[in-house]
Amino acid sequence: MTGSSFKDELVYVSALNEFVYCPRRYYYQRYYDEIGEPYELVDGRSKHKHASRRGSWVTERYFRSDDLGMHGKIDLVDTETGTPTPVERKRSESGSYYSSDEVQLAGYCMLLEDAIDESVNVGYIYLYSTDTRHSVRITQDHREAVREILRRIRSMSVDSIPPLTQNQSKCEACSARTYCMPGETAVLSPSEAEGTGWEGTIPGDLI
Repeated sequence: MTGSSFKDELVYVSALNEFVYCPRRYYYQRYYDEIGEPYELVDGRSKHKHASRRGSWVTERYFRSDDLGMHGKIDLVDTETGTPTPVERKRSESGSYYSSDEVQLAGYCMLLEDAIDESVNVGYIYLYSTDTRHSVRITQDHREAVREILRRIRSMSVDSIPPLTQNQSKCEACSARTYCMPGETAVLSPSEAEGTGWEGTIPGDLI
């Protein structure tokens, strides 16, 4: 992958999480730049100018894999057991983590494997809200999920908007709601709302 579009051809590992949470939200973040500037792509595998070391922790390490078609910054790399292990930090007001977080962690494990040429089958999710660190064993199912999501992300186009989410609670505080307009879409394009729970919904500003 070369040329001026090289950066766009790589998928940020954090995008895996966003896509699993809501493909439609990710669509607007991707094509409308709703979340602003992405991390700077740093030339050279696992080299980040702001990386630092504290005991057995190496923080903010940037990884890129041309073979996987992914890149991203790992919050912490724990080397205490000998094998570098990624640690993903989450605020999580609910005090728990989700399947989308596991997929993101699996993506980081796969990036790390590509960099060190060694299997990385365990990662950690640290929750600020409970000050706990959870071990997650990365399975073949996780790896296949990462590859499938990468395939779906690469197949996206600006002309094809994903359907509305069936979980309306995700829309309440969504930063992309002003682009997505689920209630308005349900009124103006009923076919797009079919089977999602948004059928017949009338947003307050249209009443």
